[in-house]
Amino acid sequence: MAITKQYLKSKPVCKVTFSIPAEEAKEVKVVGTFNNWDTKTEGLKKLKNGTFKGTVDLETGNSYEFKYIIDGVYVNDSEADGYLWNDFASAENGVLNL
Repeated sequence: MAITKQYLKSKPVCKVTFSIPAEEAKEVKVVGTFNNWDTKTEGLKKLKNGTFKGTVDLETGNSYEFKYIIDGVYVNDSEADGYLWNDFASAENGVLNL
């Protein structure tokens, strides 16, 4: 799993790229506070090497909770900036600090 951040100089936006190796998976999505946990969001694109990858533009100066959904199963990213307990989900969510 990998998260890369590219801060734009022209505006307070960070391009966050999510990459997750999941060769056997049919679908991988990333959901979080930045998209109101919308599970109907477009999935990440599967590359030929089996990695799913996608980029989201997020406003800087904020923290966002997120998780991956891999074939219907919620998974945290091992490279998140941190983790935060969520009572609603009764689980920890990954955190992005921008």
